[in-house]
Amino acid sequence: MTRTKDQQVTDRTGEAVPEADQQLKVSLPRFRGRVIPPVDRTIITVLPPLLIIAVIVAVSVNPDGSARVINDLRTWVTSGFTWWFVLYSLTAIAVCAWLAFSKIGRVRLGGPKARPEHSKFAWYSMLFACGQGVGLIFWSVAEPMLLGDEAPVVPGSDSPGEPGMVWAYFHWGLTAWAMYCVVAICLAYSHHNLGKTLTFREATVDILPAPLQRSAGVIVELLAIIATVLGLATSFGFAVMQFTSGLSTFTGVEPSITVWVIVIVALAAFAAFSAFVGVNKGMKRISEANSVLSIVLVVGIFLFGPIVFVLSNLTQTFGTFIYNFIPMSFWSDSGTSGAPLESWSDSWSGPWTVFIWCWVIAFSPFVGGFIARISRGRTIREFILGVTIIPSLIVMIWIGIIGSAAVYYNQQSSGEIAEKVAADTSSGLFAALEMVPIVGGILLVVATILVATYYVTSLDSGTYALAEFVSAPRKAGPWFRVVLVVSIAAVATVLLSIGGTSVVDTVQTGTIIGAFPFSFIIFLMIANLIRRLVTRTKDSRRLEKEINDPNPRPEDDYVDEHGLPTGEMPILTDTSVADSRRPSTAPDEDSMKGGHA
Repeated sequence: MTRTKDQQVTDRTGEAVPEADQQLKVSLPRFRGRVIPPVDRTIITVLPPLLIIAVIVAVSVNPDGSARVINDLRTWVTSGFTWWFVLYSLTAIAVCAWLAFSKIGRVRLGGPKARPEHSKFAWYSMLFACGQGVGLIFWSVAEPMLLGDEAPVVPGSDSPGEPGMVWAYFHWGLTAWAMYCVVAICLAYSHHNLGKTLTFREATVDILPAPLQRSAGVIVELLAIIATVLGLATSFGFAVMQFTSGLSTFTGVEPSITVWVIVIVALAAFAAFSAFVGVNKGMKRISEANSVLSIVLVVGIFLFGPIVFVLSNLTQTFGTFIYNFIPMSFWSDSGTSGAPLESWSDSWSGPWTVFIWCWVIAFSPFVGGFIARISRGRTIREFILGVTIIPSLIVMIWIGIIGSAAVYYNQQSSGEIAEKVAADTSSGLFAALEMVPIVGGILLVVATILVATYYVTSLDSGTYALAEFVSAPRKAGPWFRVVLVVSIAAVATVLLSIGGTSVVDTVQTGTIIGAFPFSFIIFLMIANLIRRLVTRTKDSRRLEKEINDPNPRPEDDYVDEHGLPTGEMPILTDTSVADSRRPSTAPDEDSMKGGHA
């Protein structure tokens, strides 16, 4: 396509191009990022599988030794760096608050003319499903049962299990979502507004000295890829075990390696199909189904469960949470910090706050990447409030209703649910649902289906993010995403086959320990985002408009199928046209040289 002097869009024969066809021609945002050198691309593509295979071999050959080393590392991180994770969580909340309530909140992801690609219901469904679906099903009963009345900061009361309920709100609510959100907004602004690839390296390395940027970019991307693959694979293992546990409650099918493999194949096939057909036809519809089933589960427990106790406990624990939120946010378990602990479990934070914050950081690469991908067209303020406030309220209502019902039934059964949770953490929700009158059996089936569909959406979102990490700046096709799903399923199968729960648990603990160095990368990325936003100028805003102009521009004729410049752009004599197609560069960005397109 070419432009005439009056800027009318015409094809190469001079015929006017219909506006609908113009929209199809342009792929937004236009690329303004780095073209990765072949050597770097080879390292990013080849090294992660080799390292993952090495980890699996090491754990399978010497499971006890591997577990001992990982536990020692976890103890070292817990005893010396609990304060660091507290600082990280506080930083995430502060940055989100600043972005939401400052004038920067008016900036729109994708430029001033961009509009959301998904409805709010679909958007909330997808970000919630990829962020916390399976974890919330797992811990909404387990954490109140395991903590009970003994937890720091929150004093006990006449309400049974109140401290456990309040800490569950804290661990899975606002702070956790702020930690996801701050990663997602860094990636979203870098990609949608600056034309960078949707990768951690592009969102991070600009802040570093030029000589370090290339090597740092490779390291950053390797860590993101390895964390994503191992996080998804080990979570796949736990999701399969939890699904089988739910299945056995109403079918009598006993868990075994054979059953696990069958479930892995079935879930992988479902996820592969969803990944192949795309976000709109695949994950969007599954996520919306998740939301409907989740509403059915929560409403069913509320209406047929101990409704008066649930309402009373919900009101009281919400108030206790709000009152204690700031002390909980700053609590760093200082009594055990710096002390020579024999095990991470000797401190309270080791199995709880540090563990969960590490979990969130380890999952940030694919959760943040996917949320960024589906959020084009929303203002930063809408993005921040939508990713933090709404999901947090959903989490608190979910835990408040399901957790309160579990606490009530646990009292009535003289601690039966707590005993089952102590024996098998994944059985907590199913043990509580069995005690719901009339609809308990139906809700058991709904919860079991949700375990599967929530993980499918997590795997789907992780696959999209992983495909971007590996293939960028080239676009990954649907078959490549299918291959990634199959690969992750294969890793999960190997882990379960060679050692069952113990091996999966060891690898996942190691993955979470990997969150410690990754947290430093996220701090760099946050600093880079702040630098980009506070130095935003007219040139920056012009750049955002240019790379997100929905109308075809002359430069669009000289890019390949991946949106990368071919180097064939002619010299234009029309100054206005030449200026319009020349990539402007904001002061805070590189000048398209030294490995840039």
